[in-house]
Amino acid sequence: MANEKKLKHILAQRPFRSILIKPKVYKALSVGASDPSGGTGIQADLKTFAAFDVYGSTVITALTAQNTAQWGGVEAVSGHFIRRQMELVFDDLGVQAVKTGLVTEADGIRTVLDVLKTYSVRQLIVDPVMLAPEQAAAADDIVPSLKELISYGLLVTPNLAEATRLTGEKIDDIDAMKEAALHIYGFGVKNVLIKGGHLVDEATDLFFDGKEFILLTEKKLPLGEVHGTGSAYSAAITAGLSKGMQLLDAIINAKIFVTRALKFSIEVGQGAKVLNFFV
Repeated sequence: MANEKKLKHILAQRPFRSILIKPKVYKALSVGASDPSGGTGIQADLKTFAAFDVYGSTVITALTAQNTAQWGGVEAVSGHFIRRQMELVFDDLGVQAVKTGLVTEADGIRTVLDVLKTYSVRQLIVDPVMLAPEQAAAADDIVPSLKELISYGLLVTPNLAEATRLTGEKIDDIDAMKEAALHIYGFGVKNVLIKGGHLVDEATDLFFDGKEFILLTEKKLPLGEVHGTGSAYSAAITAGLSKGMQLLDAIINAKIFVTRALKFSIEVGQGAKVLNFFV
């Protein structure tokens, strides 16, 4: 009897996850590549969704061979099989928000876009991850298809290197980021977030909604290379949207999350650190 009263007291005092309690389930989908070392890609997305108490589903677009120190190659998933994965997830689970990451082939990108349109997905975050030319012979061939996908998005989240490849312009300061945001907004996307983590002085991101520029600045942390920040940032925004947050609120919340995960980043291998998703 005493133990029963103690248990009831605990349940009354704080949130408690239990199969006896049916919580509201928030659901988000990550469409992207697998990282076997777990630091980036869909693995980082799932950890981020979990940190936000969001149920994550995934569609795998490519298998990569990599770890914290070395790139070992990539194998693309066919457009047909990407479509089948997406259809089964949408038909059964349904999701409140979707993010896309690395899709290595133009056919795969077009397939993803077609399915998103078929299911009238509106809360789409496009993280325009692109392989470097030395990692994929056709790395630049996907850019036109990627621009089409971006045009359908609620938000696109390029870093400085990705924004450079999308616009063809060097971006190394805030003024250049503004010009790039205007350029990318012209693709048709509703909002642009250019991540400035590689700026020299501060980690300043620039948000543009078609009307005004908003700067989001955090002190730059001297941590060296850390894997997975871009994946986690866009996944955290997606998680916020799936829980009903307004876009700018979701972005600010995501930046706080990533900054904290960076601050407490951990060494799991012999190369780059990885984010600490659960601090």
